[in-house]
Amino acid sequence: MDTFIQQIINGLVLGSVYALVALGYTMVYGIINLINFAHGEVLMVGALTSWTVVSALADSGLPGWLMLLISLIAAMAVCAALNFGIEKIAYRPLRSAPRLAPLITAMGVSLLLQTLAMIIWKPNPKPYPILLPSEPFNIGGAVINTTQILILVTTAVTLAGLMILVNRTKLGRAMRATAENPRVAALMGVKPDMVISATFVIGAALAALAGVMYAANYGSVQHSMGFLPGLKAFTAAVFGGIGNLAGAMLGGVLLGLIEALGAGYIGALTNNVLGSQYQDIFAFIVLILVLTLRPQGLLGERVADRA
Repeated sequence: MDTFIQQIINGLVLGSVYALVALGYTMVYGIINLINFAHGEVLMVGALTSWTVVSALADSGLPGWLMLLISLIAAMAVCAALNFGIEKIAYRPLRSAPRLAPLITAMGVSLLLQTLAMIIWKPNPKPYPILLPSEPFNIGGAVINTTQILILVTTAVTLAGLMILVNRTKLGRAMRATAENPRVAALMGVKPDMVISATFVIGAALAALAGVMYAANYGSVQHSMGFLPGLKAFTAAVFGGIGNLAGAMLGGVLLGLIEALGAGYIGALTNNVLGSQYQDIFAFIVLILVLTLRPQGLLGERVADRA
């Protein structure tokens, strides 16, 4: 039972990170029907930027939580500027092109960002310092630390704020109008280009937040760290229903739970033929099953039918 509770906690924490990244995927897809496969690399840039800022502040005498906050703000700013530039330079000229063109471009941008990060930060993994109290809290025989609690709370608050933004603000109405019909929205005073750029900026901020939380929880950063979380977050978005904010959140949490429970029990289920290092297979098994049995996702795909 202790193992079960521990894996549930681990799954919720991991799923929260997936959910934050999946929200960025689903927002962009919901408005311009684009899968931004460079989104995982934005997470990586956010984590490495945070590491750089924290390293620079290491001898400043500031408390750990303040250094984490400063590095998070810096990471969000860098990632927002990066995603704004990516949208304007790489995606905007291809908005009317066949769907395969922006998809290939997104993969190219992903490889470019990985290469640039390897040049700037070097390819070797770097330890991310422990900035928050590390004393564990016991829950039914399992343990959870301050960083993991922060990840869970931050994810819940972020989703609530995002739902309010999309459903109850002027920008949210502009996003929904642009998703429905950008030409008609422009006639009604909405600026589609500005709305799409704002969506990319918000998605980048979420990816930066996920990257910093991921680095703080696992204690390591490197140039290739965004690939698997990005791919799994895309799986989570499809699992919950691409274009659906609540679906992305649900898909991320469920995928994290499936992966954690699978890692905890895969040895017993396979008579120790497979170990916990094979946990990544569960994400792709889920993707195959969802695409085969329910391609619209658990909560249904929400993409506006454009006139």
